[in-house]
Amino acid sequence: MTTVEVTGSHVPAWRGGFGRLWSAAVISRFGDALRTAALPLLAVRLTDDPLVIASVTACGYLPWLLFGLLGGAVADRVDQRRAMWAVDSLRGLLVASFALAVGLGHASIPLLLALAFCLTTLQTLFDNASTALLPSLVAREALGSANARLMTGQQLAGGLLAGPLVPLLLTAGAFMPFAADASTYLLAAALVASLRTRPPEREPRPAGSTLRTEIGEGLRALWGDRGLRAVCVATLLCNIGMGALIATLVLHVTRWLDAGNAGYAAAMTAYAAGSFCGGFVAQRIARRTGRVRALLVAGSVQTSSLLLIGTVRHLGALVLGMLLLGAMNMVWNVNQVTLMQQRSPAAMVGRIASAFRTSSTSGAPLGALLGGVVAGSFGLNAPALLAAALFGLAVASLIPAVKPDVPVVAQQDNGTTARATG
Repeated sequence: MTTVEVTGSHVPAWRGGFGRLWSAAVISRFGDALRTAALPLLAVRLTDDPLVIASVTACGYLPWLLFGLLGGAVADRVDQRRAMWAVDSLRGLLVASFALAVGLGHASIPLLLALAFCLTTLQTLFDNASTALLPSLVAREALGSANARLMTGQQLAGGLLAGPLVPLLLTAGAFMPFAADASTYLLAAALVASLRTRPPEREPRPAGSTLRTEIGEGLRALWGDRGLRAVCVATLLCNIGMGALIATLVLHVTRWLDAGNAGYAAAMTAYAAGSFCGGFVAQRIARRTGRVRALLVAGSVQTSSLLLIGTVRHLGALVLGMLLLGAMNMVWNVNQVTLMQQRSPAAMVGRIASAFRTSSTSGAPLGALLGGVVAGSFGLNAPALLAAALFGLAVASLIPAVKPDVPVVAQQDNGTTARATG
């Protein structure tokens, strides 16, 4: 096993930078969840055209395909802390303006589409900068624990706490979820701005270096690392499968299982609860197996869960499958992000992260389309079986990443990198 192994009990200190970054991330995710839940409800009030309503969601994917690589290149050029608080401040102002428009009765579908597109465009810079900033706030051996705590906190805030509050906020006015979201952005911006981190030390860029050439460097670095390349391909396959499942899940529950809206709510709650629990075991699995093998474990359990969902026509099987699917999704995400941070040269984390995210995220909309076609042609449980097949392929594609000749990038104290084998 040549991936970075986790030895001992290495945890990030809550005091100082990591605690503030964690708080900012959790608060921001809470607001995001409020907005994400409220936008479709507002769209339904404005139109009954399914295609138009779906377009609001599609606008949340499109910027990643258009600007994801650019966001990573910019994140490697700038002070990531300043980029993050500036982006959150701008997002807070945008959502506050939208809340005002809704409160004054000026909401419209074009305005919803513009908001979704602009927020996700800014997110391409924010997320890549955040991924690149974390290694400067915690020790390298604590990255796994730090990612697990970040993602678990975000899941608790966004997946379990925010959802039930949306109906209560809507009773006070359609603008309230958006006003709350705006306030969380501004609070998160203040927390990030208060971080006391030095701007990253980077070697001077070669004369004539452009964003285009730097994006190319990130793509080549991702493709040239056998381990990261295998994980990226596996994540792409998983995202296609999840896109197919999630896009048709409401039909699977309400028609194939005949479990109604309550069954759908139970399935989504089980997934959120599983994700929360998965945050507590992600690092423990990595300590026992190593990060790539942790991905193999997660993918194998998810494949079995999808087979259960697609073959057993019972609500209990669906709830159990979604619980396991959510838990192992968190295990996958924590170890995938940590592996990427550990294997990437310090000066290229943003570009490699953006190349990874852009490549793998493109699978979600493709999967959604495939799910609709498969459900219409082969039955409403077929998307779950398609997802199981894709997850099985993802597990198989990880095999090259566990071979002993895969090198590891070890970051030295002076900020340079050294090649090593584990």
